[in-house]
Amino acid sequence: MPERNPSAALNFAALRESGTGTGSRSRWPGVWLSGFLALVVGSVIALVLYLQHFESEEDTRRRAADAQWLEQSVQFHFRRLEEDLRVAARQSADVQGGLLWREPGVLLAQGWVGAPLNAPPGLWQVDESRHSLNAQALATMNDTARGLRRSAYGGPMRAADGALLPVVWLAVPYFERGYFVGNYVAALSLDTAVYGLVPEWFARSHQVRLVLDEGAVPAEPSSFKPFRAAMNLAGTDVYLEVTPIQGQPATVPRIFLLVAMVFLGGMLVSLWALRRDIQKRQQVQARLQAEVALRTAMENSVTIGLRAWDMAGRVLYVNEAFCRLVGYPAEALVGVSAPMPYWPKGNDSHIEQVHRDILAHGTQIDGVEVQFQHRDGHLLDVLIHEAPLHTDTGAHIGWMSSVLDISERKRAQAVALQQQERLEATGRLVAVGEVASTLAHELNQPLGALSSFATGLLNRLKDGRISPDETAPVVQRIARLAERAGRIIQRVNAIARRREISLQRLDLVPVLQSMAPHAMLELAPVWVKADELLIEHLLNNLLTNAQEAAQAHSDTPQVHVALLVEGEWAQLSVSDNGPGVPDENQAHIFDAFYSSKEGGMGMGLPICRSIVEAHHGRIVVDRAPELGGARFTVSLPLAAQ
Repeated sequence: MPERNPSAALNFAALRESGTGTGSRSRWPGVWLSGFLALVVGSVIALVLYLQHFESEEDTRRRAADAQWLEQSVQFHFRRLEEDLRVAARQSADVQGGLLWREPGVLLAQGWVGAPLNAPPGLWQVDESRHSLNAQALATMNDTARGLRRSAYGGPMRAADGALLPVVWLAVPYFERGYFVGNYVAALSLDTAVYGLVPEWFARSHQVRLVLDEGAVPAEPSSFKPFRAAMNLAGTDVYLEVTPIQGQPATVPRIFLLVAMVFLGGMLVSLWALRRDIQKRQQVQARLQAEVALRTAMENSVTIGLRAWDMAGRVLYVNEAFCRLVGYPAEALVGVSAPMPYWPKGNDSHIEQVHRDILAHGTQIDGVEVQFQHRDGHLLDVLIHEAPLHTDTGAHIGWMSSVLDISERKRAQAVALQQQERLEATGRLVAVGEVASTLAHELNQPLGALSSFATGLLNRLKDGRISPDETAPVVQRIARLAERAGRIIQRVNAIARRREISLQRLDLVPVLQSMAPHAMLELAPVWVKADELLIEHLLNNLLTNAQEAAQAHSDTPQVHVALLVEGEWAQLSVSDNGPGVPDENQAHIFDAFYSSKEGGMGMGLPICRSIVEAHHGRIVVDRAPELGGARFTVSLPLAAQ
């Protein structure tokens, strides 16, 4: 079963980039993003400025409201004090009194002014005599209270040097039965009155100062702007200056800003994450499109049928090549389980067993050969390889098949087998012919000798010219020739079957001396592993050919025989002074039935080559350098020591 190789995955991104180039990206997304960021920054700056302006206005409104509240509170208590003085003027002992009436140090003096039976309080004369403006202010107060019949204030009083004192006079007119009785007056300490009226919770967050001169500058520099409110005491120009001690942050707008900034930051982060996600999705989509296009092109280009099926044997996918192979459209194959429509009819058991084996174990590396049946009915020989189909988690969910049509190859193999059988039959016939020709060639000489000896013996017997002693050698010679003919038949048969060659350790020198006693000198032994009879046949053929060629071409025929040892080889050469072998014939001189001699059978040299090859040697022909004729050189491997 082939193993999955993840490292062999194709880099589709690189493929897509190589196909599309490195074109520049559109600048519009960057422009839109920059514009959006500029809009966000501008909105944040505008929101901060608006909140600062809002906080400033809110602080001003709050300080004004605090001062107005304090003003209203002061006026209320001064009105209550006026009522308390009016009650006191009636000489009522049951004066409940408001906050200012009960606050110690507020009422510095009280008494009648203008009443005949009551003298003014002592402080009145003191203030009146202390400065001329004091007398004028007190006189105006008395006139206003009597003339307008309402309470009136005078002051603030001045010291002898003209400095303003935090003391004012309050005059309450008193009428009895329509007649003016007098003004009931009281000297009031404004410092004590104001500080007594400021509640503790207000004093913790505000600094309250009594301002007697409208043009007076704040007493102490502060980071908060003071707010001045008139006390509205008729006849006086005194003010209350309220300065916040500590800022009161506008918690709600700042929380709103903080929440808005948090949401804005979250939105920006979300946009950034969304942009990255979109870019990744676009990259993945582009890679998927490239992969799909490439796989589609690969599927359309391949000629091998592809088929995928699950573990239950249901077909999940087939490509166009597979559909063309079996003749069915994909719609007729996808979702189909065994038996498949392309299974051959009548061979269900075999292919069903192969199908079950594939589902259980897949196929071997060599695949499995089965037959499919095309939709038109003809059979197909196919070679199937199965590979496991895995998910991205490595789960085995089915098999992927590659189906190759090997019908042509099978037919070619069958044709090749038939041709091989024919060639073998032809070879056998040729071999029979060669054997027959060889027998005819080799037996020609001994059979001719036998015939001559037999004819001569018969003639002498008829004439009575031969004695028994002379008959015996002839019969013995006939017997040896018959025995030699039998041995020739056996050896030729052995050569034809390439077996039964009797290889033995053989010294070539005695063999050469027996075949050509006048050509050989005394040599050292040259041992080879050979069949003596075949070597004799070899030498006989070579010597016979050399002698015939030399005698036919020259009046002084010459034949040379040499035996050398070169390395691991014994080199045996036979040369003559005949016409030699032309260069164009040297390539065919050892072919069967090829002969340059008139009436030749063309089997002598092929038999020589067969004998040499049977001894694992080689034979070549060239021109003899000394004699100028042909030279045949036989190389035989030396025998081991």
